[in-house]
Amino acid sequence: MGTRKKVHAYVRVKPTDDFAHEMIQYGDDNKTIDIHLKKDTRRGVVNNQQTDWSFKLDGVLHDASQDLVYETVAKDVVSQAFDGYNGTIMCYGQTGAGKTYTMTGATENYKHRGILPRALQQIFKMIEERPTHAITVRVSYLEIYNESLFDLLSTLPYVGPSVTPMTIVENTQGVFIKGLSVHLTSQEEDAFSLLFEGETNRIIASHTMNKNSSRSHCIFTIYMEAHSRTLSDEKYITSKINLVDLAGSERLGKSGSEGQVLKEATYINKSLSFLEQAIIALGDQKRDHIPFRQCKLTHALKDSLGGNCNMVLVTNIYGEAAQLEETLSSLRFASRMKLVTTEPAINEKYDAERMVKNLEKELALLKQELAIHDSLANRTLVNYDPMDEIQIAEINSQVRRYLEGTLDEIDIINLRQIQEVFNQFRVVLSQQEQELESALRRKYTLIDKNDFAAISAVQKAGLMDVDGHLVGEPDGQGFGLGVAPFSTKSGKKSKSRKTFKEQFSSSARKEGASSPLSGKDLDVSTSKTQLTPSSKDGDVKDMLLRDRETSNIEPFAADSPREELRPPRPGTPPCKSVAFEDFKNERGSEINRIFKENKSILNERRKRASETTQRINAIKREIDMTKEALNFQKSLREKQGEYENKGLMIIDEEEFLLILKLKDLKKQYRTEYQDLRDLRAEIQYCQHLVDQCRHRLLTEFDIWYNESFFVPEDLQVALKSGGSIRPGMMPLSRIVSLGEDDQDKFGQLQQTMLPEGPDSVSFYNAKVKTEQKHNYLKTMMGLQQAHRK
Repeated sequence: MGTRKKVHAYVRVKPTDDFAHEMIQYGDDNKTIDIHLKKDTRRGVVNNQQTDWSFKLDGVLHDASQDLVYETVAKDVVSQAFDGYNGTIMCYGQTGAGKTYTMTGATENYKHRGILPRALQQIFKMIEERPTHAITVRVSYLEIYNESLFDLLSTLPYVGPSVTPMTIVENTQGVFIKGLSVHLTSQEEDAFSLLFEGETNRIIASHTMNKNSSRSHCIFTIYMEAHSRTLSDEKYITSKINLVDLAGSERLGKSGSEGQVLKEATYINKSLSFLEQAIIALGDQKRDHIPFRQCKLTHALKDSLGGNCNMVLVTNIYGEAAQLEETLSSLRFASRMKLVTTEPAINEKYDAERMVKNLEKELALLKQELAIHDSLANRTLVNYDPMDEIQIAEINSQVRRYLEGTLDEIDIINLRQIQEVFNQFRVVLSQQEQELESALRRKYTLIDKNDFAAISAVQKAGLMDVDGHLVGEPDGQGFGLGVAPFSTKSGKKSKSRKTFKEQFSSSARKEGASSPLSGKDLDVSTSKTQLTPSSKDGDVKDMLLRDRETSNIEPFAADSPREELRPPRPGTPPCKSVAFEDFKNERGSEINRIFKENKSILNERRKRASETTQRINAIKREIDMTKEALNFQKSLREKQGEYENKGLMIIDEEEFLLILKLKDLKKQYRTEYQDLRDLRAEIQYCQHLVDQCRHRLLTEFDIWYNESFFVPEDLQVALKSGGSIRPGMMPLSRIVSLGEDDQDKFGQLQQTMLPEGPDSVSFYNAKVKTEQKHNYLKTMMGLQQAHRK
């Protein structure tokens, strides 16, 4: 987990002509704000009324521009989101204090845009600066109105209104809104379109304190997911940024709200009161329970308030004397928020599919490394794949021959072969035990010494004496097994037992037994089971016939790879620059050709962009000169006197021609500027292809150079069989190419020296599209109503 840190709290003062300088003062460090209130003389000379307050915050933004506010408040939060840290930026204050202006800004003017559009712009700029990661961005827009949840993006045609109401759900991953639509945005203009779509759906109302008062809390959430483009990194990070625009608290006596607006104000003040209670509980270290579920606002922000995120509060205040009580309340809330601590931590997750691919890649590399070591140790026949039936049968044959004595030793190849050898030892031993038991059962009758009924029957038959010893008589063809009485000396053994041992041992060897049985194994008189001669006569039959076709299988000889005819290797490796030229002409010719083609296309696009830029600059200079001439004509007309005819201003022909010329120049400027935008997009794509081709060419050259001049020749075959280098075979989308030349530097210089205007293109395009869409919808609704009438 991350280290705990305090919530950052800033105060932004709304500019006003009637600022209370004698009551509100700022500290020299620009982080302290002091409030001085005159005593109420109506309470008497002696009273305990508090007149002075001092609030220590992280910064006071007085007469601050939108740029300064964003740099101070939100820029670091957005940057750390790319490292996996969640972030929350919240605007709080009384109604009309400038919360919506701070968060969203004025959409009519690009310079007056707020924190939210600037955050979107920063995100997509940082994505372009991180080509090593594939970053996806999704957004959602939630509205909490009168304790009900609404999706501000549900008016989009591919979303539509939800049938089931939205609910707040908690799980191990955090808090999320079930039923809230989340939209994928691949470019900046799409994100702005979603923002403007949601802004047009917000509920606003007018009262004495604010003509366009927000009547709901809105949470714009940006979800980011960053995957490394390299296969070696299976970890990926996720983060989200909550941009919260709270509805303003208001005193009903000042706002004069009535009817529906009064009901909305009641819900707003109630939810803000619950928010303050949750903040007070979070600031108290002794509190165990935090009342998040009191209202939808605190419940939806549970993982943001004192959770795993970087949190920043912007408190908007009205710096007039008439609003001093609301200002004090807002500053108290900011000071309480500074007592809250959060514990930011990186949100890391693992991609299961990528982990499997990494393990497969690692397994292939380990096999290649083992192949190299085996080649160095002259073990070219080693195979690390799972054994098939033929290989297992061969190991079984080797084990049997080893037990018979025809094979002196079994060659150790790898761990898997050792395990299989032991496994086959166990299989052979089990088979021989079964064979031996079957052979004895065919020749003898086995009696359990504890089975008294069987022993009694044998004694009646005369096969066992009264002492419990078996008596065997030799027949004409085989042999009998006799057991000496207990009085017999231990050093002497009967001929019949010796004869049986010799015959059975030789018979077992003929049948392929693992080893001759010991005397202990054949001393059946001391075992639990006794042997009696079978009633059938004849020699001991063969034990079991086995199929020995598998024993004749020999290892397959590996086909030796054919060596290519190549010139003899020089004793000293050549210079890399000379070798690189040879590589480009021979093995890397296809990649070099594609690289040159991409480079020529890139140079041609840059040349066209340079010419277009020069034309734009020339048109701009001509526009400025035309404007100056037009202004001069206007001033001259004003000095000489203006003439009107029927309410219309009369201008001379020269001024009229200048106006027409200015109009044509502006049209040319817009056309050329659009061409420049298209060329810049093409240049960026071509540069991406050239960089990829450069990287591929250098990578394959390094591999070719090391293989050709440093790897021993006897290892060339092993490396070549597992290699994956095929020059000129990569797809066009993966082409990739050398270092920076003068034209690359010139292209970067063009981007840095161009005016800031191009950054606003996505903002204005999204705004125009949104307005066109809503105008179209209004027109269609009007036509439908007229048709009904």
